[in-house]
Amino acid sequence: MEIVKTDKAPGAIGPYSQGIVAGGFVFSSGQIPVDPESGAIAEGIEAQAEQSCKNVGAILEAAGCSFENVVKTTCFLAEIADFAAFNAVYEKYFVSKPARSCVAVKDLPKGVLCEVEAIAVK
Repeated sequence: MEIVKTDKAPGAIGPYSQGIVAGGFVFSSGQIPVDPESGAIAEGIEAQAEQSCKNVGAILEAAGCSFENVVKTTCFLAEIADFAAFNAVYEKYFVSKPARSCVAVKDLPKGVLCEVEAIAVK
């Protein structure tokens, strides 16, 4: 196993890694929309989806792959009503159309509106 670490995505705020490379796959931890430089969280689902996807992309890049290598994502929304707006951003990044689960949850860390995690083949 190899731990993935990059300053281009928010650092882990608990006992976990930003990502792991194992068995020919990259597993990213869930990425919330925290700007890694400022620590700020933008307002609105579109801006938050954009930052979450950028954070996943930074982890993929640090692991030596890209969005095209993603085979599965799991997406968490604070409000299922944001599904269409989230998808409009998501589809710009995950152009290879990986398998996906997308669910609404009661709460997300820091009160954000979305979180995205990915599994990619290396």
